[in-house]
Parts: sequence; C-alpha cells; structure tokens
Amino acid sequence: MIAALAAAPFVLSMLGHDFWTDVALRAMILAIAALSLNALIGLGGLVSLGHAVFLGIGGYAVGMLADADIDNGFVQLAVALCACALFALVTGLIALRTRGVHFIMITLAFAQMVYFTVFGLRQYGGDDGLTINYSSLFGPLDLGDKTQLYYAVLVILAAAMLGFSRLRRSDFGLLLKAAKGNERRVQAVGFDPVRYRLAAYVAAGMLCGLAGFLDANFTSFVTPAAMSWTASGELIFIVIVGGVATISGPLVGALVFLLIEEWMGGLTVYWHFWFGLFLIAIVLFARNGLVGLLIGRRA
Repeated sequence: MIAALAAAPFVLSMLGHDFWTDVALRAMILAIAALSLNALIGLGGLVSLGHAVFLGIGGYAVGMLADADIDNGFVQLAVALCACALFALVTGLIALRTRGVHFIMITLAFAQMVYFTVFGLRQYGGDDGLTINYSSLFGPLDLGDKTQLYYAVLVILAAAMLGFSRLRRSDFGLLLKAAKGNERRVQAVGFDPVRYRLAAYVAAGMLCGLAGFLDANFTSFVTPAAMSWTASGELIFIVIVGGVATISGPLVGALVFLLIEEWMGGLTVYWHFWFGLFLIAIVLFARNGLVGLLIGRRA
C-alpha cells in the first residue's frame, strides 16, 4: 500500500485526477491519527472518545505560532508535540485510574473542556476557525508545497506503521495486552499497569498531535470542530472498519471512510447514516475489520 501511495501522485496527475491526490493525502493524515488510537484500543483496551483533541492541539500550535509570524517548523513541531505530551500526561494521570465507560467519559470531558475553551478564543477565530497564512518551514522543506507535504506525510506514516508493528511484538506491547486481559496478574508479578498505559497514552497523544500538525499545513486552516467528540468518533470508526490492532487497518479504514464521504456526500447530506450501516455490517460480519476479513480469506 505504501508503494501504491508513493506512485499515486504521478499516476493521478497523468490521468488528470489531482483531486484524488488530495484525498490520498488526507487519508494518510487521518491514518496517522487513527494509528495512534489503534495502539490504545488494540493493545491497551483504552477507548478514548476525546482522542481528536490532540489533532486540534497540534493544529492550533501551528495556527497560533503562524499568527505570531513564527513559521519555523522545528519550533512549531516542538510546541505541538510538547503541548500534546503535557495534556496527555496531566489528563492521563486522572483518566487512566479508571476503565471502561468511566475512561470514555473522562476523556470526552477533558476534550470538551478544550473544545469550548478554543471555541471562545475570539482572537483566534473562535468557532469560525483560524486561517494559517504561513506554512511550516524545515530548512529547504516547505510543507506549504503539496508535493513535499505529501511525501513527508508518506514517510511519517510508513515509520508509524513500522513502529506499531514492532510495538506489538515488544515487551512493552505484550505487557499492555497482558494488562488488558488480566490486570491483577500483571500487578502480582510486580508491574504497574497504569505507568505503562500512561506512557502509551502520552506517546499516542503526541503521534495524533503530529497528525494535527500535518493537517494544519495541508488545509492552512484550523477549527474547534477538529477536536470535537464527533471527530473522535470518526477516528474510532476508522479503527474499527480497518481492523483493531492491525498494522494497515487505520490506513484502510481512512481510505474507505473518505471514499464513502466523497461518494455518498455527493448524493446526500445524510451520508453518515449509510456509513453507520456500513459500520454495523463490519461489526456483525467482520469482527476484525476489513484487514482481518482479507487475511482470513487468504488463510
């Protein structure tokens, strides 16, 4: 899939379908965000309904600094990642003391607090959002150039997928899965599951914030809607459709989500209804998502 995405801009440009290059770019950014949530759900059993808040934090870090005429990409990225890490650390210390529906509601509450705070910041556009006039510059790399941004995102996505692949087989990943299955047994052998979950939660928040940073450069615009609970719900949908705990599931789910959005969105404003039916079908007939279904058929 990575090879196909690498060739996509050239092929689509030759065919005169540059619009679909933008769709592929957006899908990759969504896949990075969904991959971070996939790690939490698949390995730690942590379903967060506020995960998109990190998308917003990463995006607003770019927007606010650009508004102050700071376009240095290294500074913007450092601020975005540090802000996401700090928010994840503070909220995680509270939220990770709970499990199940309580964890879901606490993450939702924290995300909504940030959402309404940004919503009220009139100097940064409030509910209308903030236009970004300066793209992030990393020396010769200008993320305002769509081609450079496309391949930068592709490299980051490939690295994130490789990292997740190794994480699943690492001692850290195995301990997270063990704690998901039997927390008391993990505690009995001397490990503190909360510490490991907190480390995973902070890392996932930073990766999602990186996706928000990239998305802000792609759209040159940030809005509070990016961190709403519905945006978090869409990330969960993407993870489930692609396949929980699978490596390529977030990318497959993001591509399917955007294809349905573009196709059904052109037919009816109620396209979310049809996507909901599709999600129900996936849950009922393909418990491991589309990737799991394909792997099962090959086997």
